[in-house]
Amino acid sequence: MIKPVGSDVLQPLFVYDTDEHHELLHEAEAMPSVIVSSQAAGNAVMMGGGYFTPLKGFMTVGDAMGCAENMKMSDGSFFPVPVLCLLEDVDDIRGAKRIALRDPNVEGNPILAVMDVNTIEEINDTQMQVMTERVYGTLDMEHPGVNTFNSQGRFAVSGPIKVLSFSYFQNDFPDTFRTAVEIRNEIQERGWKTIVSFQTRNPMHRAHEELCKMAMDSVDADGVVVHMLLGKLKPGDIPAPVRDAAIRKMAELYFPPNTVMITGYGFDMLYAGPREAVLHAYFRQNMGSTHFIIGRDHAGVGDYYGAFDAQTIFKSEVPENALEIAIFEADHTAYSKKLNRVVMMRDAPDHTKEDFVLLSGTKVREMLGQGIAPPPEFSRPEVAEILMNYYQSLGK
Repeated sequence: MIKPVGSDVLQPLFVYDTDEHHELLHEAEAMPSVIVSSQAAGNAVMMGGGYFTPLKGFMTVGDAMGCAENMKMSDGSFFPVPVLCLLEDVDDIRGAKRIALRDPNVEGNPILAVMDVNTIEEINDTQMQVMTERVYGTLDMEHPGVNTFNSQGRFAVSGPIKVLSFSYFQNDFPDTFRTAVEIRNEIQERGWKTIVSFQTRNPMHRAHEELCKMAMDSVDADGVVVHMLLGKLKPGDIPAPVRDAAIRKMAELYFPPNTVMITGYGFDMLYAGPREAVLHAYFRQNMGSTHFIIGRDHAGVGDYYGAFDAQTIFKSEVPENALEIAIFEADHTAYSKKLNRVVMMRDAPDHTKEDFVLLSGTKVREMLGQGIAPPPEFSRPEVAEILMNYYQSLGK
């Protein structure tokens, strides 16, 4: 099985030992505490589940700058983006050696993790600008990721953490949320050797389904892990339970048995395009995948990134041998009227746009809201029905 990044074994930071967990939770109630940002909470959940192996906690500003500038921490270890615990106010924790991190996304702000405080540093404007520009490729505050990153505060608290909760993800998505540990275990139980991962924050239409099948055929994979983002999205995105139902229906009806694992992870989308694509590959290797599909404008938003920047970054910027996972480079995929099947556009050079069944996201949402199913070449009818019910419920 493929090794985790920079380690022989997965290193989840969740406290699985019941006695230690209970004792830490009890101790944490008396510790100085802070309510962290939603982004920091998502990062803690990812560290808890082993996805960020071998990271031990939140980074210092020096490590974060190294990750932003050349994807390396000060000790030389690879990580593609800064993982910071940013706060607006640190008066309540100054001088504390150990603090409790509280969850911003659950009522009552329960304890999410315990941190041993190594440093509390104030980030200056130049450092913030460098990190923003290198990770997001822009300083435009209209970019949702840039806005979020720059709105959490300027005090960075670093140190190793012990995770005591998977936030709302485990309770709200019990059938879908999985840690990297759990996914690795299931891959082993299924006997899979070659595994493709597919990232999605949207329901899967016909083109996505066929893209997964193309990738599986190309690398002779045993199965595909459909890995859904369950964290915060941008306004207008379809809620996770609706996506989940649509994807499960597609897998049940249109894939051979024992070839699809439907899973999800708790993380807030960065919309950082190429850099986020590298992060996505990083934690897919940690969860046991050997191949990862990256298509056009992966993890992008608006017009901030070139169509294939998320593929070229692996050749141009990722340090050599940093990752073992192989990237399956995909083009836009659509149904060809000429060939009567779904193809990658690059594989049909003799086609014009009129030869494909192409619908914009806006047009699809309009159709679904009016109770009109998109053509079967675009969306499986059973999937369209689930989405139609959702969009029509919004108008009631």
